Amino acid sequence: RTMWNIIGSGLPAALMQCLYLFFTFPLKKTIDDGETSEDDTQTQEMLVKIMLNMYREEQGVEELLAADKLQSLIIATASLWDQCSCSWKVPTGRRVLRTISKAQTKNSIVYLQAVDCIKIAIQNLFKLADTLPACDVCEAASIVLCFVKDSYPISSALLTEFENNDGYQLLLKILLRCEGLQPNEGDPYLDEILDMLTCLTTCGKTELKVSGNIVHPQLPHFDFERTRSSGMTVKNLQPFQVLQSIFQKSNDEHLCRRILAAIGTIWAWDTVNFFLLEWTLQPINKFTDIIHFKPHPVQVQFFGLVESIVLDLSYIPHEILKKVQYLIKENTVPFCTLAALQCLLSMTKKDLLFSDIFRDSGLLGLLLALLRKQAKILRKSAGTHLPSLEEGTEKELNAVMLKMVAALTVGSVRNTVVLKDYGMVPYIKIFLDDECYRSATLTILEQLSVISYEEYMSIIIGALCSSTQGELHLKLDLLKSLLRILESPKSHSAFRTCSGFNGLLSLLSDMEGALQDPPSGLWTAVGQNCILELVFYTLQGITAALHLDPVNSNFFQRNGLFEKMAEDLGSLGCFWTQGKWQIPLRLEKTRTFAEFLDAAFCSSEPFPMWLKNCIWILNFLDHMVKGTLHLESYFQERKPEMGEASRDDHEGPQAQEEHPVAFKRPGNKLPATAYRLWGNPEEKWEMGDCAIVHPGAVCVMVRLLPKLYKEGHSQLSQEIQCAVVDHIQSLVKSEKSRQVMCGSGLLSTIITSCQDAFHDESHPLHLPLTRVFEKLASQAIAPDVLR
Repeated sequence: RTMWNIIGSGLPAALMQCLYLFFTFPLKKTIDDGETSEDDTQTQEMLVKIMLNMYREEQGVEELLAADKLQSLIIATASLWDQCSCSWKVPTGRRVLRTISKAQTKNSIVYLQAVDCIKIAIQNLFKLADTLPACDVCEAASIVLCFVKDSYPISSALLTEFENNDGYQLLLKILLRCEGLQPNEGDPYLDEILDMLTCLTTCGKTELKVSGNIVHPQLPHFDFERTRSSGMTVKNLQPFQVLQSIFQKSNDEHLCRRILAAIGTIWAWDTVNFFLLEWTLQPINKFTDIIHFKPHPVQVQFFGLVESIVLDLSYIPHEILKKVQYLIKENTVPFCTLAALQCLLSMTKKDLLFSDIFRDSGLLGLLLALLRKQAKILRKSAGTHLPSLEEGTEKELNAVMLKMVAALTVGSVRNTVVLKDYGMVPYIKIFLDDECYRSATLTILEQLSVISYEEYMSIIIGALCSSTQGELHLKLDLLKSLLRILESPKSHSAFRTCSGFNGLLSLLSDMEGALQDPPSGLWTAVGQNCILELVFYTLQGITAALHLDPVNSNFFQRNGLFEKMAEDLGSLGCFWTQGKWQIPLRLEKTRTFAEFLDAAFCSSEPFPMWLKNCIWILNFLDHMVKGTLHLESYFQERKPEMGEASRDDHEGPQAQEEHPVAFKRPGNKLPATAYRLWGNPEEKWEMGDCAIVHPGAVCVMVRLLPKLYKEGHSQLSQEIQCAVVDHIQSLVKSEKSRQVMCGSGLLSTIITSCQDAFHDESHPLHLPLTRVFEKLASQAIAPDVLR
């Protein structure tokens, strides 16, 4: 009631008269006057707060209509902005007039219309737009536009007056003058104008009536008839035309990005807005023709918007995609081509339908032709440095083209056949050597295996055998790809006929001395974790190829490949290769193999590096005996903890001392993928009567038994030997396991590899070896086995 009494006293009109004078006629200070005093500032703030309290009430706005100072002040802001009092600009425009704008009534709108307030303001702003700095014009124009926008829910009169007096042309002129403004210069007034323009697109009396032609095919869950309107639909195309024109005429990064953000906002209001705009003004379709002229960040944002049409609206805009494909074909600006390809790649991953669409449109053929050209250049420039081709955007473009072809072939046998018929397989292979191309290249080759396991195996085994000693990362990637294909039993025959077993064993041969402590030669620059990982994946590949495949198992056994494996593992450098069995000692303590595993990797007890490596390899072999090494579930993939420093393959052998259980992938600057053994080692080793799937692997363990030795560690060496023999004994407890072992050559292996301990009754290994021998001999069916 007090406020109403004050408002009724005529104070609102009086203070508006004061505000008009303060704003319009700045005080002329002398040099001695100095800056605005603190009393002046406090007085100004007090007056502004009083006005805000009164003018946010509709009654307060109504009281202003008796005088003519409201329309005079609005017009003054549009004509005298460069001459007014600087200290009163923000209080007048940013605070008081905006408060009045939000409290407009039907009477105030009629009043402003009657005195042609908006019309005169627009005319004055047209004059200022040529002389004032762009940020100042934005500030003045935002006041007028604020009255237009805020009045619309009550009456469309001011908007109509704004439109009939070239208001949109004024905004277009002002906004185009904002080109080249420094970051944040002109904000927040520039952003405010753009926001109000965006809002004005929904200010219309009737819904837009459009009919579009839905081009098929479309995604299965797309149904235009079910599109529902939320009320926030586009009803006024004129303000959107301003936004569209700015994007088409300007190459300013900030302006263009704000326009694209505005379009995204309009789409988010209602799904139907995309169709209303695209079937009338075709903004995205037209923007595609000029996007390569825009700055790089604008290109990225634009293609993100195109991508959202598919990912968020579930609609396939065929005409737009044709233009995007043409951009890729022309490749006028490589960075733009890259952004366009990444956009199409995201779409392709959404649904298999795009594999057909992009094949039928010719995109697959185009990419294959481009990749063939790049592969020839790579092959020709092998061993030389071509910075213009192999660095920056061009290299990234090659990588994305490969990813795109990979995405188009995954799940599409027809596309894979197209790739093969194009004669692309020899060219795709060339990209294997570069790590940034390798993942996508392997995906393509894995799809090739669907139509020809032999061709895939020939490529992968050939690449493994031709890789150099130092290309550990390449070998690991090839082996992991091979494991994925070996999951299919149909691939096992092709693996064998393509010399897969010999190829993998040759990897072990090439690592001779790699686990030597201290390392020497080439291996000094490679972390031993990486070497162990390569050993693991090599053995895993062999196990996968043998899994439930009697033909491969018989081939491996008959050709003496287990013996070859034992020889290669024994030469890695962690096993003893000099001399025979050492003089037996009296053991101070004995531990099971499970306890050794726990002590070596899960406790603080110091263990020499050679022994840790030996235990890892015996761990691999034990899983191979059980036929489970190839199962990825035996190893749990984990990410390094937050804050843990990542190390590459140049971390050196001491890194394994710090993290003995984690395998690090070589050459990776980012946090590497690591592998950690299942939780409690006891659960793995105390399995008692477990099934023996590959008895030949037990022979490998026996052949390595005499080599579990190191000078200076005699007591520890003999203790681990006893633990391994006890574990082997536990493997042949049951009659079934002994039957499996008969004919594997384990009897003769024990005699030939461990004859000193076998014949010396005082040797700690004599008794356990004899027990193993007796258990196996009792199962021997043919007498010649005993002989």
